[in-house]
Amino acid sequence: MVIDAVPLLVRSAGVKNYLYYWIAHLRALAGADAIRTFPALASLGPLAHHRSIAGPWRTGTGLAALALSNYSPLPVLDWLTRGAAVFHATNLVRHPPRRPRLTATIYDMTCWLMPELHSAANLRADRAFSELLGRADALISISESSRNDAVRVLNLPPGRITVIYPGIPDAFFAVDAARIAAVRARYGLTRPYVLSLGTIEPRKNIDLLLDAFAALPGSLRGEFDLVVAGPIGWASAATTARLAGIRYLGYVPEADIAPLTAAATVFAYPSLYEGFGFPVVQAMAAGVPVVTSHVSSLPEVAGEAAVLIDPRSQQELRDALARLLLSPDLRAELSARGRSRARTFRWETCAAQSLAFFQRVCD
Repeated sequence: MVIDAVPLLVRSAGVKNYLYYWIAHLRALAGADAIRTFPALASLGPLAHHRSIAGPWRTGTGLAALALSNYSPLPVLDWLTRGAAVFHATNLVRHPPRRPRLTATIYDMTCWLMPELHSAANLRADRAFSELLGRADALISISESSRNDAVRVLNLPPGRITVIYPGIPDAFFAVDAARIAAVRARYGLTRPYVLSLGTIEPRKNIDLLLDAFAALPGSLRGEFDLVVAGPIGWASAATTARLAGIRYLGYVPEADIAPLTAAATVFAYPSLYEGFGFPVVQAMAAGVPVVTSHVSSLPEVAGEAAVLIDPRSQQELRDALARLLLSPDLRAELSARGRSRARTFRWETCAAQSLAFFQRVCD
């Protein structure tokens, strides 16, 4: 089979994270010869969300092949996927090859449900992707929530969609104390902190978090910092300007994310919509108590291991933060629950279920 791996060559967050670990674990299970990619990536370089994981030559030729495929009548992908039984597409491919069975992954439906929170480029890409989803022989969804939204919004047949949860890297389950100390020193994090991590974009609801933290009693704000990490996406200028009033770290390298997360006292993620919510499960894996939203996939993924709030309510978020910051016992309870819950999301399991899915498609 051939997996469209073009998102690994561009700036991306959740989709890139998913593809990187998914391909690596599929290859570990089935072998590199069985799991090819477009463009051809014999090995995966270090994961970095702000740049390509491949060298300049492979990145340039891969993106050129994508452009040729999308904007010319040449059957580029037919040539490049000869012999493949399945082609697994992303939302960057407009003309998938005609011979292999066609599959794809449904990540979320936020561009349809909350278009006002997205850039025009995102909306164009996902609307084009919906045509491909309608033609696919079978689909993977990363949560029941995303599956249900896709069925409702795009009128896709439910029987064509299989839910296979992603995994969490091993690095989050056992973070070395020395790495935590090194990250604290590197970023000057001398006080305990509430952490929020992700691309700064409207859907992540950072303004609500800033308001809720500012509304905490002065004694708590005097003891704990609010730390926000992640690159600026398509956030408003007003939101970006507000980050100057807190500990905003900007883009954090992948190697620092696990220790930065594990060092937090509380992880806050009041997102308005998630297809899965990698940062939430990563925090749970690291034993950090989580406050997140009671919408979309987040209750499904967090289960009983997080405090769930209305992401439109500043008061609910403020009260949840205060409860956790004031109660070491509650934090310890959620930490234990979170670690247990996160262990159900492993890449080895995801890869095994995915290979079974592809075998069914081929049969």
